[in-house]
Amino acid sequence: MQKETENQIKIFYTKTKSDYELLDTGEGQKLEKFGPYTFARPYENAVWNKTLDKKEWEKADGVFIAGKAGAKPAWKMKTKLPKNWVMAHGDIKFFATPTSFRHLSFFPEQASHWDFIYEAIKSRTAPQGKTLGNSKVLPFPAVKFLNLFGYTGVASLSALSAGAEVTHIDASKESLTKLKENQELSGLSEKPLRILLDDCLKFIEKEAKRGNKYDAVIMDPPKFGRGPKGETWKIEEMLPQLLNGVKNILSDKPLFVIVTSYSTDSSSLNLGHALRAIMADCAGTVEQGEMCIIEKSCGRAISMAHTAVWKNK
Repeated sequence: MQKETENQIKIFYTKTKSDYELLDTGEGQKLEKFGPYTFARPYENAVWNKTLDKKEWEKADGVFIAGKAGAKPAWKMKTKLPKNWVMAHGDIKFFATPTSFRHLSFFPEQASHWDFIYEAIKSRTAPQGKTLGNSKVLPFPAVKFLNLFGYTGVASLSALSAGAEVTHIDASKESLTKLKENQELSGLSEKPLRILLDDCLKFIEKEAKRGNKYDAVIMDPPKFGRGPKGETWKIEEMLPQLLNGVKNILSDKPLFVIVTSYSTDSSSLNLGHALRAIMADCAGTVEQGEMCIIEKSCGRAISMAHTAVWKNK
């Protein structure tokens, strides 16, 4: 029989100051504040009534219209917006930009992971033990952090600012360009960030052959996608291969492994079971749960994605 703790669901949400707010949800939509602008976007799981008055929703600077009867989905802007604008989460700065995929160039619900990454890496690299005489106690070597399917890289910047050596992989040239812009914007241009356009599975296989190891890994695989050379990714078929590949490139003393999924077919429990299986011989614990944002209108925790986190004891 499985332990009861292995089936518990945790709510992951951030407490760090951010320029983002979830204002309201309901009737298949969510109303959000990204810096100085507000947007209404589809959120199909919101099967309840809106809390805020209709007039508040009508104030949105932009609305994303889902495609119907052959029409392409697109933004309808009520306000003339700049190409992008600066946002911040703690000390990390990054650009927000409306995209054709309804996103704003980052996923705000992942802020809880950004905070965890920063604190875990800081804790590992901080000087340990006591000072002997006038000698200084040196910190541990820099944490080697790998971000797979890294998108525009706020997680990578959080690791970088905490002192990690970061490798960031994505199949989109546009996303990697935005990462470089965010790195410069955050004042981290001189920090060790390796940015690679590659297929994540192929990269892991190559790293295993090279004998390269990582102390911390985060991965946010899409339900379906293509690599830079047209490689096909299907999460239900390839996630086990991805997780096993990640295990092969972990260091002897890994710090954490994080996996996130937006697939409606997945569950946090399943992610937790999968992560627990591959990390069974490592001394650590797995937490699985929902990545949530607290809704300003009525204080509810609104789930946006599934996640599982293995962390060293």
